[in-house]
Amino acid sequence: MNALKKVIKLLLLISFNAAAVDIPTSPRADRAIASVESSLKKELSAKGLEYGAPVFIRIFKDPGVLELWLESSNGKFVNFKNYDICTFSGDLGPKLKEGDNQSPEGFYFVNSARLNPWSRFHLSFNLGYPNKYDRHHGRTGSALMVHGNCVSIGCYAMTDSYINEIYALGAAALKSGQPFFRVHSFPFKLDRESLIKYQSSQWYLFWLNLKDGYDYFNLHKRPPNVEVLNGKYIFGA
Repeated sequence: MNALKKVIKLLLLISFNAAAVDIPTSPRADRAIASVESSLKKELSAKGLEYGAPVFIRIFKDPGVLELWLESSNGKFVNFKNYDICTFSGDLGPKLKEGDNQSPEGFYFVNSARLNPWSRFHLSFNLGYPNKYDRHHGRTGSALMVHGNCVSIGCYAMTDSYINEIYALGAAALKSGQPFFRVHSFPFKLDRESLIKYQSSQWYLFWLNLKDGYDYFNLHKRPPNVEVLNGKYIFGA
C-alpha cells in the first residue's frame, strides 16, 4: 500500500510539473503577477481561500461586472471579488459574426494555451469563441479576449490593475493543476424578474437557455459541465 501511495504521489508531482511548464509567461506577466501576489494571498486568506485554488469567472454586461470565484475547501465556489468592466463592445445579445464589434455571450473556458502574456493590451486570455454552440449556429469571429488597456472592439476590457489580479489568479490556478477555468458570459443576471422585461427580445429564447446554466451554478455553487445537443446548451455535473 505504501509503495502504491509513493507511485501516486510521484505521478501527481510529474503531472503538476508538466502543467507548470506549459504555462506561458513573459517579463511583463512576471512583473504584473509579482506586483499583486502578496496582497492577493492576504485577501484570500482572510476569506479562507488559497492562492492557486480553481477559478471560475462570470461576466455580466449589465451592470458591467466580472465576478471572480474560487473553490473553497468544501468544494463549493466562493465569490472572492467583483471587478468593474472598463468597457465592452456592442449591446445585449450574442456575437454573431466577425467584425460586428459585439462581445460574446455563452459558456467558454480558458486553458494555459489561451493565456497571452505578450498581449498588446497588457495581458489577456482568449475565451475560445466561437465555441461548439457558436459554430453550430454559424457564428464567426476570433481572438475574443478578456484583457487590459481599457479599449474594446469585441472583447471585455479591464483596467491594467484589475487584469493583473484576474490574470494572476487564473495563471496560479492553472499552475496548480486546474486544466482550464470556465468563463460564463451573460447579458445580465438571469433571474425570472429580469427576463420578463425582455420577453419581446429576439434573444429571449437564447437567454432562457443560458439561464439553465446560470441557475445550475447558483444552486450548486459549482460551474456545470457544458455540452451542446441539437443546437442547445445542456448542463450537468
